[in-house]
Amino acid sequence: MDYYELVAIVLYMLLMLGIGFYSYKKSTSNSEEFLIGGRKLGAAVTALSAGAGDMSGWLLMGLPGAMYFTGISSSWIAIGLTTGALLNYILVAPRLRIYTEVAKNAITLPVYFENRFEDKTQLLKLVSSILILVFFTLYTSAGMVSGGRLFESAFEMDYNTGLFVTTSVVVLYTFLGGFLAVSLTDFVQGAIMVVALITVPIAITFYLGGVDTTMEIVKAKDSRYLDLFKGTTTVSIVSLLAWGLGYFGQPHILVRFMAIEGVEEIKKARNIGITWMFFTVIGAMMVGLFGLAYLQEYDQATMVQFDESKELAETIFIYLARVLFHPLIGGFLLSAILAAVMSTISSQLLVTSSSMTEDIFRTFFKKSATPKVMLIVSRVSVLVVAVIAVLLSLSPKESILSLVGNAWAGFGAAFGPVILLSLLWKRTTAMGALSGMVVGGLSVLLWIYIPHGLKEVYEIIPGFILSFLTIILVSKMGSPVSKNIESDFDKVDQIYKDYKKSSKK
Repeated sequence: MDYYELVAIVLYMLLMLGIGFYSYKKSTSNSEEFLIGGRKLGAAVTALSAGAGDMSGWLLMGLPGAMYFTGISSSWIAIGLTTGALLNYILVAPRLRIYTEVAKNAITLPVYFENRFEDKTQLLKLVSSILILVFFTLYTSAGMVSGGRLFESAFEMDYNTGLFVTTSVVVLYTFLGGFLAVSLTDFVQGAIMVVALITVPIAITFYLGGVDTTMEIVKAKDSRYLDLFKGTTTVSIVSLLAWGLGYFGQPHILVRFMAIEGVEEIKKARNIGITWMFFTVIGAMMVGLFGLAYLQEYDQATMVQFDESKELAETIFIYLARVLFHPLIGGFLLSAILAAVMSTISSQLLVTSSSMTEDIFRTFFKKSATPKVMLIVSRVSVLVVAVIAVLLSLSPKESILSLVGNAWAGFGAAFGPVILLSLLWKRTTAMGALSGMVVGGLSVLLWIYIPHGLKEVYEIIPGFILSFLTIILVSKMGSPVSKNIESDFDKVDQIYKDYKKSSKK
């Protein structure tokens, strides 16, 4: 690693730790502040926090690598994700913010499910908590593996050293500052990511003599790189677009909507968030496509290596950051990858610990725990989840990483239909929600692991559809919802209508 790169990375990590200390003093007097920031997040922090916590290293490595290999036909997944994120802001964000407060100030999804449906059996809370604990512990582990691999490939450090450095920084600022620290660091990390992804393509076009020249070089190599339908089928396009469905059920994104200061901030957050997503996704795609043109002109030896290895091609952002810029600026750009990895780890770490604290400890061990006790348990939970995730990361197995790769579909199918119908259909019952959650999660797992001839279809599609239909069918077969549930739903609906009227002015 170059000396200047090391300086940039160290400064970045010190900044993250500084935010953690600031958050510790600012807003961690009880578990509600630690886990959800006391519902005080502004629109900008909510938007960039949700975006950075969502995208991870895929945005700076996976998407550019896919663009390098197949061209703009890789953009279908980006279109699906951007559309899904926009619909999430429109359909879910305002109503969820209102409903979680009406439903006895629920600060986690499992508690929201229990309160929304008046589930006295606590099965909804238990099942949803187990899903979060299992999937997110593995998800967090995969993020830590990514951090270790990043230090190993980009900075030529030992994998375990990279794993320890990444984990230590993330755990420390999450442990100290909780949700506020995670959200503020995500905000900074989101800003770094968008600057990096805009800067690199602009620099490439400067070196090559403009956008038109760059595109001509790409076209000269292979015109199919500019074919939106290259190597696609109707099924594959639908499957890639269906990634957008996953947004409705991602706990680490939904919790941002629950934590925003007021429903009136949602529209601002949506505008900022979707604008951020547009620029970062377009930037990431251009890194891969324009990077291809740069290699064609200036470094065909490296191009041959990238052409032979899709895994190596995913490091094209790292390559460009080093060859186009001074090492100090390059180090700052490389910190964008670390930012993407860390933001996702911290988000998932906090959601998992909140499930351990509020949904399991308070429910099944000590209902009358004081705010101080809950705060201590919240911090201890962060450490426990982190230790388990690190142990899984020391010897990463393909089976774990494969399971994590499908977690997006699992959460989307298990929670997405329940979230949507709980907010939009008064008649949804507790048993309908529980049945849909189980059917959605199991459908995804069965689709993945049982041999069949439709593997090209993304597993979220059957899982989401079956879960949605199950909720409706079981709810209609059951008893009518209580007057309290109807009253809460009508109250939320009225507040939402008032919000819509005010947002049009």
